[in-house]
Amino acid sequence: MALVQRIPSFSSNLRNWKTTNPTNHKPVSSLHYKTQITASSSPFTEKHSVERYQRDQWLYKASTPSPPSSNQQDEVFVRENDIASQLPELKKLLEVLREKRESGCRGGDCGPGDVFLVGTGPGDPELLTLKAVRVIQSADLLLYDRLVSNDVLELVAPDARLLYVGKTAGYHSRTQEEIHELLLSFAEAGATVVRLKGGDPLVFGRGGEEMDFLQQQGIRVQVIPGITAASGIAAELGIPLTHRGVATSVRFLTGHSRKGGTDPLFVAENAADPDTTLVVYMGLGTLPSLAQKLMDHGLPCDTPAVAVERGTTPLQRNVFAELKDFATEIQSAGLVSPTLIIIGKVVELSPLWPHCTKESSCLVETR
Repeated sequence: MALVQRIPSFSSNLRNWKTTNPTNHKPVSSLHYKTQITASSSPFTEKHSVERYQRDQWLYKASTPSPPSSNQQDEVFVRENDIASQLPELKKLLEVLREKRESGCRGGDCGPGDVFLVGTGPGDPELLTLKAVRVIQSADLLLYDRLVSNDVLELVAPDARLLYVGKTAGYHSRTQEEIHELLLSFAEAGATVVRLKGGDPLVFGRGGEEMDFLQQQGIRVQVIPGITAASGIAAELGIPLTHRGVATSVRFLTGHSRKGGTDPLFVAENAADPDTTLVVYMGLGTLPSLAQKLMDHGLPCDTPAVAVERGTTPLQRNVFAELKDFATEIQSAGLVSPTLIIIGKVVELSPLWPHCTKESSCLVETR
């Protein structure tokens, strides 16, 4: 039997700066817990959501933007058609920016614009840095990922332009090379370009690749760090990633394999150190293989673990379980991406862990 719990959400809109008072936990027992998350209910930008096309509607003046119909299964066709629809307005914006730059630089030497790689944290807009807010509100063009929350995007200035470049498994709205070229083209036109990334841009965010490419082209790049999901979500659950006498180190792993499939990119033998906290990003698909390899390398099968779906947002859900049961319980709960995984003895220090028993997992839903 799973234990379903609602805990209060401490997230609120940054502009209102509201606070909520914590309430007592009220457990509700349930034999099975299933949830269906639709694109419209997601705190993030899903690939073909109506919100995405409404937000980027300036790109579709030559055509009416709309999500693809359900019978359009060819993602390559959808992607190429989407890019073709955006191209006329992207070219117009480039021309406007170039003319603005030239008119303001007569008699002077005007260099390219700046590119800011901005981390927006795990989802809660109140976790943004003040510097990130300032840069977001001063941008001409913002290229944003799927995991930049809708609340953060509401901070964008009304005259700025937004362009979705998010990626999900099986669908990349833009390739990484295309993102590089977009950043370069608009920076060369003199624009202030902001690249918005969930979490921290230099932690599994490919920010280093974008920075390296642009710097080689002579573009100045500034990085504004964000609270990475490991820190933000662990804090939300009251889990110290390191703790004296419990965990002497923390290790971040990617659950992705470059070649795809269910096997993680690598699992080193020392990743199974019981004194190390493991934090796995993008690991839902590869977790069964990862958990088994960790146990094969000697990590105790009763090691505490938690999976956190859409952490720090109002739709946060958590699954607590011991490592031997972890993959099964996550599958039973129906967690979806983005989900962060924390494995290690420190998970047991969370005030939520005592609600779980060795015979069951603990599924916690945040409202």
